[in-house]
Amino acid sequence: MSNAVDNIFGPRVPMDEFRAHRGRYLLPSVLLALAGSILVASLFLPYWKMTLHAPQYPKGLHVYATLTGISGDVNEIDGLNHYIGMRPLREAAQFEKANAVMLIGAVATLLLAAMLIHNRWAALLALPTVLFPLGFLLDLQYWLATFGTNLDPKAALSSSIKPFIPPVLGVGTIGQFKTVAVASDGLWLAAAASFVALVALWFHRRAYKPLVDAQSAARGRVSEVPHVMA
Repeated sequence: MSNAVDNIFGPRVPMDEFRAHRGRYLLPSVLLALAGSILVASLFLPYWKMTLHAPQYPKGLHVYATLTGISGDVNEIDGLNHYIGMRPLREAAQFEKANAVMLIGAVATLLLAAMLIHNRWAALLALPTVLFPLGFLLDLQYWLATFGTNLDPKAALSSSIKPFIPPVLGVGTIGQFKTVAVASDGLWLAAAASFVALVALWFHRRAYKPLVDAQSAARGRVSEVPHVMA
């Protein structure tokens, strides 16, 4: 049973070793907790901003996407999109928006669990945080592509607009319209959480790999004893 627990959680730090190098063992946990806090904070900020430049709107129309919904000039943009047969923006990513709070909570909880793990499994628990910004962009790009390539053929201007894929970041052109999409504060915070988690894993490996190696070496010596005695 002890070996099974050690395989999951990794070696425990001897108290004398912990007292002698307290900072070495506390730093990974502090950084993992910080990464989780930053990720949770990102939930309350826009992740993405898109500006639509149209002749009749010289100042542009703006849409802001958080993990739980969208805001800004949504109705105006939906009105323009209606003529080319694009579905309303609020219909996109309904499952993701409904479960965003739970998802962020789960990802942050995995980081807290990684604080208890003293072997390579900690990296697996931190992986969702590391990949979260990329996952958001890929999911958003999927919905942009889905909406842009599934236009209603019965729309008034359907014959003048071919299916298109707006870029999730950067500049796109749709007929006489131009879109400019950029990362917003929430996504930058999520990227910061990803970076902090990677730094935490580096310090985690530096702290605990010598203990894991020593544990493996000790088990190897124990397994050799019966063979030697025989």
